[in-house]
Amino acid sequence: MTTQPRDTPQFYLTAPSACPYLPGREERKVFTHLVGKRASEINDILTQGGFRRSQTIAYRPACETCRACVSVRILVNEFAPSRSFRRILTANSDLTAEVRSATPTSEQYGLFRHYLDTRHADGGMADMTVLDYAMMVEDSHVTTRLIEYRTPGTGPYLDRSGAGDLVAVALTDILADGLSMVYSFYEPDDGNRSLGSYIILDHITKAREFGLPYVYLGYWVEGSRKMHYKTRFRPQERLLPHGWSRIG
Repeated sequence: MTTQPRDTPQFYLTAPSACPYLPGREERKVFTHLVGKRASEINDILTQGGFRRSQTIAYRPACETCRACVSVRILVNEFAPSRSFRRILTANSDLTAEVRSATPTSEQYGLFRHYLDTRHADGGMADMTVLDYAMMVEDSHVTTRLIEYRTPGTGPYLDRSGAGDLVAVALTDILADGLSMVYSFYEPDDGNRSLGSYIILDHITKAREFGLPYVYLGYWVEGSRKMHYKTRFRPQERLLPHGWSRIG
């Protein structure tokens, strides 16, 4: 009798549930656990194959009659910001970005809670507690970092850190070939900064500095308004049935 090595992934299929992107449809996911010494290696391979990470789970859609969820990654070395993106970069040139260990703080959770309550009050994460947030950040067996974005040193936390107010946070995995944006949130009332787009632009800059060719944005769903912003970051590649295909 042969035994399966503990760090060899085993895959499972979820039961059908309501699709969060397209009304009236159901989704199923295939998933595996990311644990053990090979977690980072396996996460790299699975991300290249269209999986996403959530804590110690790697998953991808496995719907029987729908292929709407398409993995997207930006081609870092070919990206050149458009005029509108250059305006966003200028509007946020006063921010500092600090790459930190994946350690949650109450300050982060306060911003996270405000972001959810304002932008996603009816979403699947709306009921997340401070303990849920801590698990989202800490429960990782791969190389994960938090990037904090702050205003100049004029905010209430100046005495503690010498920096200003926390306006955005990105939870990011560092892969062998890119940065994978697991989750990001930001000050929802500061519309003039376009912080969501700025975080992506900053990840493109950081990936280029790290010598990494891709920024992974997760899934794009044609027809989903909440996913449309991802189409603006070109050139990009989308994972189609025959492999990664360049768009734009």
